[in-house]
Amino acid sequence: MAIKDYNPFAKRSEFSATNLWAYKILTIFSWLLLVITGAYYTFARPERHHGHSPGRTIWGQNHVWNTPFSLNAIVTSIYWVVTLIFQLNYIRFLWSSDTEYVNSSANVGSHYILNNLFQFGFIMCWVRNHFWPGEVILIANLFNLTFLYFRNPKTPLWIHAPVVSFPYAWNYVAILWDGAAAVHARDLPARILANIAIWGILVIGGFFLVTFKDWTMGVALAILSLSLALAQFATKIIAFQWIFAFVIFGVLLLAPP
Repeated sequence: MAIKDYNPFAKRSEFSATNLWAYKILTIFSWLLLVITGAYYTFARPERHHGHSPGRTIWGQNHVWNTPFSLNAIVTSIYWVVTLIFQLNYIRFLWSSDTEYVNSSANVGSHYILNNLFQFGFIMCWVRNHFWPGEVILIANLFNLTFLYFRNPKTPLWIHAPVVSFPYAWNYVAILWDGAAAVHARDLPARILANIAIWGILVIGGFFLVTFKDWTMGVALAILSLSLALAQFATKIIAFQWIFAFVIFGVLLLAPP
């Protein structure tokens, strides 16, 4: 047998019934794992263990660790709810009678499952103040999602958006979000660096808009830029960060694909 037969990330033109059932089960399991974990830690904090600093809810951490990359809880939560609902539609395609949709869904399945596991790991680190391990997880997932994107650049829209673009955009912004908390980015030098780093969002979005004509990536990053802008405006009006975030939001949202 060829090596790719043992590689779950290899792109295939057809899948066995056994492989498809494995994807059907594991995609649902990983989706439920992420949904339950995210919902739980949105409202509950982890239990405090002796000798460890107290953990907080997802948005409790965002409030306490107020950095130049803190996000708006409402906008970001809506972003994730919409993404997760659309992902259910992606999972449904694994049962489709259309071979093209089945194969497209299965070809991104391993990366999708791994993304959900990475996001689960990140949440577990984030709410427990383990920001550096969380950063490592997010960077590893960035490689996973980058391989996914470049291996499957022409996946059908209703698979591409919830499985590729939306998670990719979130993961990039989350690296900035978590990284700022990890280095306690609150002083003036850190804010100046953040004023520079924020333009990476526009660079990434512009790259995918120009190279792949991918408006879904532009919209995803625009929404997250809006979340960033609203949060920064609410906490530090006399600053450049929220202005830059609004500019990036407008450019990405209005830029033609």
